[in-house]
Amino acid sequence: MNNVERHQYIIRKIKQDGHVSVLDLCDNLKVSSVTIRKDLQFLEDSGLVYRTHGGATSQNPYQTDRTVFEKEKIHESEKIRIAKAASNLVINNDSIIIGSGTTTQFFARQLAPQGNLTVVTSALNVTLELIKHENVEIIQLGGAVRKTSTSVTGQYAHTTLDNFFCSKLFLGVDGIDLDFGISTTNAQEAILNMKMIDVAQQVIVLADASKFGRKSFGKIVDFSKIDMIISDDIPPKFKELFDSLGIETIICKSD
Repeated sequence: MNNVERHQYIIRKIKQDGHVSVLDLCDNLKVSSVTIRKDLQFLEDSGLVYRTHGGATSQNPYQTDRTVFEKEKIHESEKIRIAKAASNLVINNDSIIIGSGTTTQFFARQLAPQGNLTVVTSALNVTLELIKHENVEIIQLGGAVRKTSTSVTGQYAHTTLDNFFCSKLFLGVDGIDLDFGISTTNAQEAILNMKMIDVAQQVIVLADASKFGRKSFGKIVDFSKIDMIISDDIPPKFKELFDSLGIETIICKSD
């Protein structure tokens, strides 16, 4: 198999699976890892793939910061399915924390509690979704507002969280990476998310399938701190890891 044929094979595999590993390509193509890495470098330089640790992917693995107004239009149907599944976990007289992001905004939009519900949130868009419910008590954290995420960060929010302990945290993320764990595009939001995890009994990550295999600037935590992940799809390697760690998964595929 010559260079062109190898490159075509790699591109087909990435389109099919979303990701390829150097080791698998070495086995399938019967060439050395040096050759495969040169192939991947050539394809990345040509703008056809993105190299990752130990392989390559069709999507940029490094998530950049975008406004919630841009992100709410992306993967909308997937986010709605995730939000509906997550809303079923909220019980009467529950006390929950909702982090920032568009998937958590969709989640807040789906909430229609029959009994009382207390919500602690850093996100202004979440508050605006919930304010119409008379039986929902909203504790809006204070601090400096990030315009891109319409959420607060900083010491005021941290200090307020010291006074609470909630049953569940519903957390949106920008990246889920096998080695890096879960992450977000802003370091201050990552630090606030860590604090939210400390004051929640159960940590539930809401993430559409595009977040897998990506990492963002601010690491939040390793997977050891996560109890459940709800997504429209989870790649097999991630599912295997989550099962081995005892992380419960809910997959909300389209009908």
